[in-house]
Amino acid sequence: MKEQTEVGKLKEGRYVVVDDEPCRIVSIATSKPGKHGAAKSRIDCIGIFDGVKRSIVQPVSAKTYVPIVERKMAQVISIAGTAVQLMDVKDFDMFELTVTEDQVSGLEPGKEIQYISSMGKKKLE
Repeated sequence: MKEQTEVGKLKEGRYVVVDDEPCRIVSIATSKPGKHGAAKSRIDCIGIFDGVKRSIVQPVSAKTYVPIVERKMAQVISIAGTAVQLMDVKDFDMFELTVTEDQVSGLEPGKEIQYISSMGKKKLE
């Protein structure tokens, strides 16, 4: 899910949607308005799920989308290699995530962990 807001209201550390990917804002640079134009804002951000750096330049008054990022708890059901089967603690939704070797070493069946969910994608924190 995502909601609409103005570019001028965005702040560092918050989230923005760039190329249909939820991203965390790293820096914002705003230029002064010119003789015939509006103030522009350059936003540098990093994708939450893919880690790719992205940047956009838009007028401060332009509309953009902000993703709804939720932090939830899940219980580890089973571990098979790098695939981990999890169950959401609140709504009992079952899903699988592929994780790194480092993350697998800290997991065990029955343990509760925190994960991030946004725009239909999920990842461990």
